[in-house]
Amino acid sequence: MRPRPPSNGRPATTKARPRTSAPGRIASHRRVERTRSLALPFRFLFVVAVIALCGGILLAATGGIGKVAATIGSTFGGFFADLTATPAPSSTPSLLADAPVLEEPSEPYTNQATIDLVGSVPANLVGNENLRVRVFVAIGEQTPSIVTEVPVGRTAQFIVPGITLVEGSNAFSARIAGPAGLSEPSPVVTYILDSAKPKIKVSSPKNGAVVNAKTVNLVGQTQPRSSLKALNVSTAAVVSGQADANGNFSLPVTIGPGKNDITITATDPAGNENQLAFAVRKGAGVLAATLSSAPYQIRLSTLPARVQLSVVVTDPDGHPLGGAKVTFSIAAPNVSAVTSKTFTTGANGTAAWSTTIPKGATTGQVTATVVVKTSGYGETTDLTTFRIVK
Repeated sequence: MRPRPPSNGRPATTKARPRTSAPGRIASHRRVERTRSLALPFRFLFVVAVIALCGGILLAATGGIGKVAATIGSTFGGFFADLTATPAPSSTPSLLADAPVLEEPSEPYTNQATIDLVGSVPANLVGNENLRVRVFVAIGEQTPSIVTEVPVGRTAQFIVPGITLVEGSNAFSARIAGPAGLSEPSPVVTYILDSAKPKIKVSSPKNGAVVNAKTVNLVGQTQPRSSLKALNVSTAAVVSGQADANGNFSLPVTIGPGKNDITITATDPAGNENQLAFAVRKGAGVLAATLSSAPYQIRLSTLPARVQLSVVVTDPDGHPLGGAKVTFSIAAPNVSAVTSKTFTTGANGTAAWSTTIPKGATTGQVTATVVVKTSGYGETTDLTTFRIVK
């Protein structure tokens, strides 16, 4: 029997059976995957491309496509150029045009530990309250470093007082400092702090030596350019001198009989002073000259005849004396005496002169004389004789 219909007249609900899938049809739908949106940069490029395309279509009819292309190319070119360009360095403050000048010391060597540095600024900078003078110093071979700075005043000259020096070379320079930067450096001025006493060494003669002369020549060495003074305490004789660029000196000091106590004082360029006590003894030796002639005898029948006179000069110590001035003369019977020009002895202490005894001289003694003059040992003479025979 079939079930009775509902009383309200509507057919009863029935469940539909699922259909069997037709051959070749997929039984069920797979889940549809949503496409992910483009990344932001690509969206930007896409939008730009669409705008460019639309703009190109719009302007094609008016001939403006070339301008658009040029504009877009320029825009992208500038965009990528800005991304890849190397950043330009920022500008540095410009140098001030004018540099100060420092005053050169009259003598760079000093024994004073502090100095007052004097200089001047260009006239156009005088009174500028925004500017200062900055002082630098280089010690020896070191790099310059800042010492101090002073304001630019109402006059061109400035003074930096009480700068402390370091032993040795102190090279100073200065620059103007201001809102615009630094000026070029001034020319360098150098102070050399030297607080050591100069050494004194006498190489000749030896201390306590015997000197057979009126003067002693003190030869030695000290600091270059030092001033020297030698005082013979025994005779009160004083002589001054100066060491050369290598420190060598020579001081001729007058001496008296017996012991002579001499004080040598050296003052170096920095003002440091040192003394050396020295002594010599005056000997009893004297300047000597020995005259000889050749030949020792002349025959009357051989006149006129040639004669040679020679002399050997020795100092008071008996050593050959070079540089002595000698004059010869000769006198023969019945003829006038003859005098030579002045000769100078060589390093071996000798000098010679040749002359002629004329015809007319008679038999008898011929006298030859020599006069010797020196700068340090005074004068001396000597004579010799020979004969003219029949």
